[in-house]
Amino acid sequence: MKYKLIAFDLDGTLLHDDKTIAARSLRVLQAAFEAGAQIVPATGRIYKVIPTALKLQPFSRYFITVNGAYVYDAQADAALYRAEIGNELAIRLMEYMDTLDVLYDCYKDNWGFVSQYFLDHAGEYITDKGILEMFRRSRTPVEDLKDYLRADGGSIQKTQMHFRDLKERKRQLELLPSLFPEIAVSTSIPTNIELNIAAANKGDALRALCDKLGIAREETVAFGDGTNDLSMLRAAGTGVAMGNADFAVKAAADTVCDDNEHDGVAKFIEGLLAE
Repeated sequence: MKYKLIAFDLDGTLLHDDKTIAARSLRVLQAAFEAGAQIVPATGRIYKVIPTALKLQPFSRYFITVNGAYVYDAQADAALYRAEIGNELAIRLMEYMDTLDVLYDCYKDNWGFVSQYFLDHAGEYITDKGILEMFRRSRTPVEDLKDYLRADGGSIQKTQMHFRDLKERKRQLELLPSLFPEIAVSTSIPTNIELNIAAANKGDALRALCDKLGIAREETVAFGDGTNDLSMLRAAGTGVAMGNADFAVKAAADTVCDDNEHDGVAKFIEGLLAE
């Protein structure tokens, strides 16, 4: 197979809508690995909440996580790339979010933190049951997130908002880049906005990993559905949008495959293996 690295988003891409992974997808990824390709999940999630069924596969070593803020070598238990939001900027972002009707949280040191009030009211903002369950089991509550960060003084990997009002979400997607030009603004599900430092994106993370592994850009293929996948699809030799992808993602991709509910990633890789 001509590709030496296959990168793919999880939610809305490899995973079905119920957050499961098809046995077909695991078989095809293993076959691609045996054919010489590195298999790299590239997700907004932290490593700890990537599905265990995926982490335990023989091909699972390298992971692009937190939208590219943290590239992890699981075999060596080592960070290969980091790009984080400084403490002062993180608090300014949250002070701005306090003016909106949103739930917000953050990832810090590969774990989630959230104000207790937002954890208690999460179901009012997160309607997807699978996302809500993951949110609740992967967040440590603190009395007030801003106060916690002020006392800690360290950086964060990502902060995100969940909206009840989708018109307001659309308005903020247009407004935030001008208010905070040092921040990368993206989405991964229909009700959220994700904020990373500009250097933390899946495209830069993919390039950094390829440099570490000595793999040329032309030897990579990447799959995604959300705007947080755009930079990765553009950085890869071949960028593939899912059939269920955001319109902007389809427009930026080299090609489009079937949707996540019909194992689009697996079908496309099967075609590569048959070449």
